[in-house]
Amino acid sequence: MRTYLFALLATVIFFVVVVDACTSDEAGPAVAPVTPAPGPPVVASPPIADPVAALGQVLFWDPILSGNKDVACATCHHPDNAYTDGLDLSLGTNAIGYGPNRRFRSPNDISFAGRNAPTILNTAFNGTDASHNSVPATAPMFWDSRVQGLENQVFGPLTTVDEMRGHAFTESVVLDSLVARLSSIAEYRQLFQAAFGREQAITATTISQAIAAFERTLTAMDSPFDRYQRGDKTALTDAQRQGMVLFREEGCPICHAGPLLSDYKLHVMSVPDNAKLTRSDAGAGGSYAFRTPSLRNVGLTAPYMHNGVFQTLKQVLKFYDDIGEPISQNPHVSVKQLDPRIQRISLRDAEQDQVIAFMHALTDSGFDKTIPVRVPSGLNPGGAIR
Repeated sequence: MRTYLFALLATVIFFVVVVDACTSDEAGPAVAPVTPAPGPPVVASPPIADPVAALGQVLFWDPILSGNKDVACATCHHPDNAYTDGLDLSLGTNAIGYGPNRRFRSPNDISFAGRNAPTILNTAFNGTDASHNSVPATAPMFWDSRVQGLENQVFGPLTTVDEMRGHAFTESVVLDSLVARLSSIAEYRQLFQAAFGREQAITATTISQAIAAFERTLTAMDSPFDRYQRGDKTALTDAQRQGMVLFREEGCPICHAGPLLSDYKLHVMSVPDNAKLTRSDAGAGGSYAFRTPSLRNVGLTAPYMHNGVFQTLKQVLKFYDDIGEPISQNPHVSVKQLDPRIQRISLRDAEQDQVIAFMHALTDSGFDKTIPVRVPSGLNPGGAIR
């Protein structure tokens, strides 16, 4: 933990300097906000000692929480893809297979998930600013920041028809139905009692607290860039160091700053719509604004943007070259609507390669990749992914 804090502080110092140099002048039913469960906020090495987080791990992998018992949280947030699924738009319930081979069963009346599945690595630190300030209960979640806190984020996939709910339950009864399912399994009754210290411990609130506690163990903050910031000047290649300079000079840290390389704010960018969707995604409040993603592990989490419309980082850089002219790339967004802080990134091919090399230096592949051998329901861990 001491090493992590030192790396985080070094990153903060670096990106505060960068920003100063560049800026000189889908929701489920209404539920009561949930606060984090008591206990250690982050335990980064398996096996997980905290009983709440350990319970959350099996819940994360258990398809018992989906209406048709065929999809788990881990289906779309799998460690083999840095806790994403490698798809532009996720396939939730009534689908089979893993990653690019995932497909809907036939017959099917479930649509693609509306947005790209972001990595949940480092979501423990969502909302952390350049001064290392964060409040877990108010951390912005989802691409449109419509929910605050990991505990409340959990309810979104559970209650959404094209993610985990399907048609097995109506939206109004899904959470109570999942509680009843878990309560019928003796092993879950024992695990919840051990984790929360009371009988009748299985509730929608404790389900969300456990899964959120597990997600807070999934950290990846020891990249080559972090080691470079701690003083290991051999941690970055020449191309990565030059890419770091270009990253700063091109104004990227105006939005991609702080320890997570995100300002966690909403910006109107005019990302093209994904043709798989039947209607345009208007983002936060119909404004076409979406939250800045973290760049940590960005080399492992393609495709990119809120709808996965870009397959490569080269395509992302091309997008910023065009948008910075300025040119809107979505017919529903006028040039006047574009965020005025957008910077054009106009680089030669070799310079683009250097910036991309720097972004790969933000990769820490040493995160927990544990896949449970079994889950209490007896279902396949991860759902129908085989």
